[in-house]
Amino acid sequence: MALCLGRYGWRPRDFWAATPREIACLLGEPERQPAIGRGELEALIARFPDGAN
Repeated sequence: MALCLGRYGWRPRDFWAATPREIACLLGEPERQPAIGRGELEALIARFPDGAN
């Protein structure tokens, strides 16, 4: 937010109306991490159940 409003001169309404993708494009998108695999997902579900199952 500080970079968008300060360095790039966006108005607050423009910042709040921007999508995450627009902000990422402005700031330079970091390298993407690979998606987790099915096994990792199942381990997380088991570790942090939410009661939805």
